[in-house]
Amino acid sequence: MEEEFSTIFKALGHPIRRRILDILKQSAKTTGELIEFFPEVTRYSIMKHLTILEEVNLVVVRRAGKYRHNYLNAVPLQEMQNRWVGQYMKTTANSLLNLRSVMEKPGGEVAMKTTNQENCSAFRIEQELVIDAPREQVFKALTEQAGQWWEFRIAPKGVSSYFTFDPVPGGQFVERWRKNEGAVWGTVYYVNAPEEIRLHGHLGMQGAVNSSYTYRLLDKDGATLLLLSHTASGMIEADWEKSHSEGWNYLLGTLLKNFVEKNKS
Repeated sequence: MEEEFSTIFKALGHPIRRRILDILKQSAKTTGELIEFFPEVTRYSIMKHLTILEEVNLVVVRRAGKYRHNYLNAVPLQEMQNRWVGQYMKTTANSLLNLRSVMEKPGGEVAMKTTNQENCSAFRIEQELVIDAPREQVFKALTEQAGQWWEFRIAPKGVSSYFTFDPVPGGQFVERWRKNEGAVWGTVYYVNAPEEIRLHGHLGMQGAVNSSYTYRLLDKDGATLLLLSHTASGMIEADWEKSHSEGWNYLLGTLLKNFVEKNKS
């Protein structure tokens, strides 16, 4: 782990690479779009910088036809935060809990500010992290044991709740409280355990929104590479992509990873 941190620090040492991450923080970009931000830099140099960022897992690449789409993967930065900064700051997690900002209204729903057609948009979040445990254990933690590490709640303040997750086609990831109250965080529409599970779920978003998220698990040197893909389209509020990206980063890069590795069998 210390060696990985060293390579990440080295990758962050160049101003162009830091600028690339700043750009991708706003939204994913194709390689061609990124090159346009650096008119004084050659295409070859930008490709080289992207390769370095990809090698340390700060950039996740997804290819669609002839296009290469680059996504910021903030999970390694979260791990650095936990390892180096978090030990010296008592309120480290506050800035990472922005997902709650999309659940501030009663029942966890966000009131739509407008129904103007201009609000119709979409986002896609891609994140990767390595968990030092077998795939079977990670898959079980993502599903049957989700309630033991999933920190966010939709239940009204002061009301305790609990989770159930049935990882079968048609199964649901549900938060329940009181006698007959609750919320569905996701409905399973594809399962190939312990390799992949796909769900539809609004995840705190309200209104005319189509949202789905996928967990893919790959073997990697005795550990598990977890790939998250979350897409949403429709009446998307301006801050939802940022809030969900930071929320996933905290949920998977900190809470899930710590839970699985501490309980490694």
